[in-house]
Amino acid sequence: MSIHSSLKGVNTLVGERSVLSRVERIQKLTKEGRFSSEDSSVFGLPKVRTKFKVITKKKAKADAAADESEESQDDKE
Repeated sequence: MSIHSSLKGVNTLVGERSVLSRVERIQKLTKEGRFSSEDSSVFGLPKVRTKFKVITKKKAKADAAADESEESQDDKE
């Protein structure tokens, strides 16, 4: 029996990776200026963040409304 087409994932093999390879970590650290090939060792590299949280539309609107209300209160004083 086969699986229904609506239940299949689009890209089941391609997904968000939670870990970077050593080469990717070195590239990212070099770009940030935290690694130099002369002084640093490739072993014991510091942790590197891979993914950042994205602010949703609701959260962005709530933050904007809060900022506007603070500004209006500052103007009244």
